[in-house]
Formats: sequence, C-alpha cells, structure tokens
Amino acid sequence: MSEQNRYDLLVVGGGINGVGIARDAAGRGLSVILCEQDDLASHTSSASTKLIHGGLRYLEYKEFGLVRKALQERERLLRAAPHIMWPLRFVMPHMPDLRPGWLIRAGLFLYDHLAKRELLPGSRGIDMRRHPAGAPLVDSIRRGFVYSDGWVDDARLVVLNALDAKERGARILTRTKLVAARRDSGEWHARLMRPDGSTFEVRARAIANAAGPWVADVLHGALGRDARHAVRLVKGSHIVTKRLFDHDHAYIFQNPDKRIIFAIPYEHDFTLIGTTDVEYRDDPAKVAIDGDETRYLCESINRYFKHKITPADVCWTFSGVRPLLEEENADNPSAVTRDYKLEMDEGDGAPLISVFGGKITTFRKLAEEASNVLCRALGSSAGAWTAGVPLPGGDIAHARFEPFADAFAKRHAWLPASLARRYARAYGTCASRVVGNATSLDGLGQAIAPGIYEAELRYLRDAEWATCAQDVLWRRSKLGLHVEPGTMDAVTTAIDGWFAGSHATSAHTAH
Repeated sequence: MSEQNRYDLLVVGGGINGVGIARDAAGRGLSVILCEQDDLASHTSSASTKLIHGGLRYLEYKEFGLVRKALQERERLLRAAPHIMWPLRFVMPHMPDLRPGWLIRAGLFLYDHLAKRELLPGSRGIDMRRHPAGAPLVDSIRRGFVYSDGWVDDARLVVLNALDAKERGARILTRTKLVAARRDSGEWHARLMRPDGSTFEVRARAIANAAGPWVADVLHGALGRDARHAVRLVKGSHIVTKRLFDHDHAYIFQNPDKRIIFAIPYEHDFTLIGTTDVEYRDDPAKVAIDGDETRYLCESINRYFKHKITPADVCWTFSGVRPLLEEENADNPSAVTRDYKLEMDEGDGAPLISVFGGKITTFRKLAEEASNVLCRALGSSAGAWTAGVPLPGGDIAHARFEPFADAFAKRHAWLPASLARRYARAYGTCASRVVGNATSLDGLGQAIAPGIYEAELRYLRDAEWATCAQDVLWRRSKLGLHVEPGTMDAVTTAIDGWFAGSHATSAHTAH
C-alpha cells in the first residue's frame, strides 16, 4: 500500500454534510479523501428550497434549540459567500382561520431575538392593500407580516465547500463508490469503485459516513455495522413556473393542513414553489414528483394568488429525499425534527462517525462538531476554524455583492452585461479565473451553447468536477431553465460533446 493511498479520514458522501466535514477536517491539517457515488450535490443537497433560514415553523414544534442554532449560522453563511447567498424578505399573509395574529407576532418576535442579527432587518406587520406584495394576492387578504431569512444556491454551496477542501489538500473523488470497508490493525481498509467498474484500495484512520439518505445502507452494507439511530426518508418536491409576481419578496403561505408553502423569486424569470412532505420508501436515486404533489402545490398557491395556475403551467420540477432523524412520536412527516445526531463508533481504534439528519443551514456547525469529535479520537489538537472564513469566491469586501459585481463588469466591459452579472453571481472573486486573460468574447473560446463559452466549461471541468451537460446545466448552474424551448437536446449534445472531446485528466478521474 503506497503512502499516497493512506489518509487520516475517508468521507463517504458528496452532499453538503460530507463536503463540509472534508473542508473542516482538511483545514485542521488532517489528510482527507472524499468519495461520492455520483456528482457532487446530485441528490438531496441540490433539491432543497434554497433557503438559509432558522425554520420559522419549527417554533410551533418547540424546536427552539434547532432554530437558535440555525439563526446563528444564517448570518455566518451570508458573510461566507455573498455571491451565492443573500438576504431575502418573506411576506406571510394573515389568515385568521389558520393561526391567530398574536401567535404569529409572538413567533416572529422569538425569530427576531433568538440569535443576534446584524445583516438582516427584523419583522413587522404590513397592510397588504398598500404593500407591493399585496397586489398579486386575492382581495380578501388585507393584513400580513414580513420578516427576513436568506437565499442560497444550494448546489453551488456544496461545490464551493469541496473546492475549499481540495485547496486545503483534500482529495475529492466524484462518481466513486465505497464498496466495502473493514477495520484491521487500527485503521480502515476501504475498497472504492471507479466509474469504469474497476476498484482500488485506500486506508484511513477514520471514516465519516455522510451518505445522506444512504447513511444506513452504507453502515449495514459497506461497513457491516449496526446503527443506534435511524433515518426517516421524507420526499420534498418543488415546482417551477413562469414568474407569478414582479417584486423581490418571497411568500410563505399557510395551508389548512398546517403545512407551509413558499413561493420564491427564482432565476429572474421564474417562481419556485414548494415543498411537499411525503413519506418515502423507495430508492432515493429514483425520487420524482407525482401528480398528487403537483396538484397540491398548485392548489396551495391558488388559495392566495389572483392568477391561478394548473399543472400545465409547470416548467420544471425537482424532488429530493430528506434523511430526517427518526423519532418515535412523530407521525406527521412535517413534524419530524430537522436537527441532527452524530453517532460515534470507536471500535478497535479506527473511529467511525455517522451523520443522521440535518439541514443545509446547519451544515457548517455539524461539520465543526464532527471534526471536533474526529480530531479528539485521532489525537489531533487542531481547533475549529471555519466560523469566520469565506468560501472560495466569497472574499468580497464587506460581504457587499453589488459593488463587487459593478467593479467586475467595469473591469470586463467587453462582456455582455448579463454574462458579467452571471459570472460574478456564480463564481464571486473566482470569476477572474473563469475569464482568465481574455480581453474579448473571442478570448473565451467557442460558444458551445448560447451564453456558455469554452472558458467556463474548462473552469467547471478543471476546478469544479463537472463532466457532462447535466452537471453544468442543472447543478453548477440552472442554465437549463433558460434554454430555448425545443433546443435542450441540441444544447445537451453540444456540451456533452465538448466534454467527450476535451480529453482532460483532472483530479476527479485520476486515481
């Protein structure tokens, strides 16, 4: 066994918790390798409602500790990557028959004060007949409330954590599956499978099982261990329609079933609507929205908007399986906790930590806690470090995106304004790596698809583990939503053809 295949930590899973742990541990000086059976963020972590939030509705289930922890993380994250995360104001119309006004005011007061706020304004009551957010709503809605949370490009958040982990020495292997691992002489002997089906072995002093919906499968199957905790798989589905309103606020709507539905400005021209909570017992890789969920989301929205939508108005859908921490007394999927548990197994001197549950807002704290436990078990005294450190591209002065975006556009005045804005938003200060030394559009290479030049594809291939059109159009970006009707096959073929012809050897394919 060569030394290059020996590591302090093997992380299983390339979702938000896995890459968060890899980044934190690598930054503490541990040698780290991460394997992900598919692409980064290809499952749950790219199928969220795209919110950095405390979880206002969790107050109703008395999850005060979780909400406080999430609210503390909210502002840390907004500062860490202001290009992919930003403040968002939410409007809640008041429906007296669902929740009394005093209860909502009390909840919002708690939400405002459970954790320190510096970036985000507090909540207040509004007159819907005078506020711009009232115009698209049915006339019977006269009062409402407005409060703050944050927006995140979830899949890019995953990629940026992986990129930071790599820059700190971690080895990130996508499309690489853990087949089996066993303890021997105080370390793990793990067999990994490449995309072509061939296998190779690595050794690690510890394993972090952050496989999300597959956490129990990895424990019972590849690792041959039993678990003290269990996950409950809950499907959350979203629909995307053409833009339903012109202002920049989002909505949080109450439903008669006590659930809430968000309607959020999305990708300039669209509205994102979700989510459902449905018990799920099938393969997480095959999750998809069904007709009942689509109708439920349309009907939920139609209670509030003057303009009614039907399933025919849906432009795109996505679904994810949330691996929630199983509780004995939670019959309703909506009531299952969004908190997490870290299960530690130190048998035979080769630690194994497994992640059960969690939500995207608390990933950094989860990773910090997991790394604390692992470092103690491995005899490392390295301390926590991620709380105030920006993610790649996030080192923007004073976390103010607009002045940065204006300056980037001015420096590259030859870029079309919309493209300069997209590069700044997607890549932050790393946008200069995408543009390189180009001084004209010709310098970016061939336009492989409308608005997608070779320079960007090279960056996504070499720095961000992209290998195909699906990675580019739906995870590294949401450009797939903007492809002209009837041209998706041609665009996909062109991008896939570029990757097939690039013959690049990069970190994610070289084992």
